[in-house]
Amino acid sequence: MRSSSTSRYAGLSVGATTTSAVVLVSLAVLLVWFGTLDMRHLLRSDEGRYAEIAREMFVTGDWVTIRYHELKYFEKPPFHLWVTALAYSLFGVGDWQARLCVALSGLLGLGVTMLAAARWYGQRVALLAGLALVAAPMWNVAGHFNSLDMTLAGAMACVLACMLLAQHPDTTPAARRAWMLACWAAMGVAVLVKGLVGLALPGLVLVVYTLATRDPGLWRRLHLLAGTAVLLAVTVPWFWLVSVRNPEFPHFFFIHEHWQRYTSHVHQREGAIWFFVPLLLAGFLPWLGLAPQMWQAVRERAGVARGTSPRPFQPALLAALWAVAIFVFFSLSGSKLPGYIVPIFPALALLAGVALDTVTERAWRWQVNAMIVLGVIGLLACPFVAMLDKPSTPNAVYREFTFWIAIAFAIMLAGAVAARRLLRTRGVFPSIVVYALAMFACCTVALRGHEAMGRPSSGADLVPAINAVLTPQMPLYSVGMLDHTLPFYLRRTAIMVAHQDELAFGIGQEPQKWLPTIDGFISRWQDGQRAVAIMMPDTYEMLAARGVPMHRIAGDRRRVAVANFALPGEAPQAPSQGQ
Repeated sequence: MRSSSTSRYAGLSVGATTTSAVVLVSLAVLLVWFGTLDMRHLLRSDEGRYAEIAREMFVTGDWVTIRYHELKYFEKPPFHLWVTALAYSLFGVGDWQARLCVALSGLLGLGVTMLAAARWYGQRVALLAGLALVAAPMWNVAGHFNSLDMTLAGAMACVLACMLLAQHPDTTPAARRAWMLACWAAMGVAVLVKGLVGLALPGLVLVVYTLATRDPGLWRRLHLLAGTAVLLAVTVPWFWLVSVRNPEFPHFFFIHEHWQRYTSHVHQREGAIWFFVPLLLAGFLPWLGLAPQMWQAVRERAGVARGTSPRPFQPALLAALWAVAIFVFFSLSGSKLPGYIVPIFPALALLAGVALDTVTERAWRWQVNAMIVLGVIGLLACPFVAMLDKPSTPNAVYREFTFWIAIAFAIMLAGAVAARRLLRTRGVFPSIVVYALAMFACCTVALRGHEAMGRPSSGADLVPAINAVLTPQMPLYSVGMLDHTLPFYLRRTAIMVAHQDELAFGIGQEPQKWLPTIDGFISRWQDGQRAVAIMMPDTYEMLAARGVPMHRIAGDRRRVAVANFALPGEAPQAPSQGQ
């Protein structure tokens, strides 16, 4: 019987795992990773927004001036949208095509993290780091949610990995130059994903690392001149073109969307300084018990060979500072959204891989037991969730959601129990593999469960009825609201009415493309041209009370679709209470 205090070096050997088993597990992860992209409808606002912007780019063929509902939209650069529009060109317009960019970015981040881990710590740690990242809930969710955060995280993972690969002591000068130029190119892509943050964050980490190690010599190995040229070659063409075509772009993008976003609450996305703490805990939940071993890897300079130079490069320290600096940077920001901290997870996964390589059976048993307890608590809580009922979310939705959450917790519990048994009978490595795959499956099933709320929110169920009435020649008005998802499913842009929302900048540039008042809309609505409008139910009630002629096409709890002409076989309908 193994001692509970011994390291699992003998039991955790890649050589003991057959190639066929590794291939089988990899194929299973890939199948689930990409096969579930279409399992949910798009959510507002990010998913619908970026799916629709890319659709308009694809339809118009203008890949320089970004537009949303035909209005200039300069909040973010175009790389994510380019990839999505390319996916539409190759595979058609749809939900999974809209999420393909983030799925590829997540897989890329996984691959480069494993590559860097293999270079510094060996194949065993590379496999463990890969398992840690794929089982991290935040990475899984972000890889299946159409927003810029995972695309940025994938590019940033390449920046970190290329830096680690370039700074390995056995790297030849030519290879170091190649990896550093790749690092600069990845920073350029990051800038094209989300702006100057793609350059600022790696720069911040490097400054903090240099101060912590007192090793300014690292800067001489960055190939600054050649790297800057690569960075400019990647980024300048689009920034120059868009600025030439739209002289108003530089001030809005660099001042409003960077300086004011970070230093103020102009976007009304403020949060407490601890805003990201629960997100970090939940996003890395399966591996929180490894924190002491991860800190030990940093403190003992894991990966640094003894007897090297007085100031050797420390990969574990760089990974730790990467995670900490980015986390603190966004915690201090005046604008906070959950996805901002996704770029820290590859660094955490690398440290987790190192920790798992030296974890004792006793420490690992504690982690597994904690997940068993959490699985039991989750299952016991499910009946209470199933009894919830709110005006905005009826009980039937909660019951459907609870069904999937119960399956997710059952998978968590079963996987943790199986991992505990394998720990006793087969050793640590098989236990970790089963545990990680179970956590990956648990998160995937839980994400699928959100479709119970996501489908009604998307408005996709209204599309057949609206498309039976709406023709390409008819204008589509969005009255008093910006619906981020329904227009995408209708494959139509909308004319904003009396509500600018995040389109204020574009409206300011082209004010003729919207209707600023309800009275103006009513006048246009009754000018004889057939049209369709979407609005919130209370707006529908208000207009009906004013005697505005409307024929209800379809509706749900969030919006109502109406026409200004009688529908086939129907008489004008009076509004009913509660619609």
